[in-house]
Amino acid sequence: MKPQKDSLILIPKYQAYMQYIIEIIFKIPRTEKFNIGNEYKQSMYQTLENILIISKLEKEKCLEYVNRIDASLNVQRILLRIMYQNHWIDAKKFNVAIDKIYEIGKIIGGLLKYYGKNNKELV
Repeated sequence: MKPQKDSLILIPKYQAYMQYIIEIIFKIPRTEKFNIGNEYKQSMYQTLENILIISKLEKEKCLEYVNRIDASLNVQRILLRIMYQNHWIDAKKFNVAIDKIYEIGKIIGGLLKYYGKNNKELV
């Protein structure tokens, strides 16, 4: 099944992205580490949970969780831009992180199309 395979591909990619971001968060200024860093980590953990959920659900129920993942990725992009604009991270770290989110987003976009098409067929 294609979606199950895609969602399983997503797990190690998201795990690598999380590891990279956590290393970045440890290096930002202390006051921001506990403010924006905590918000970012909470968003990542919730996204990871949703990724794990879609790998277990029937395809009719997955669209809601894929939409949640997509929304969380948008929040993470915004938080990343804020960290970059405030010079808490440099351009290289920003670009690497954005590229990782972009790659994950492409997989999520494919899952959205797949589950969206299947949900229309069920109605």
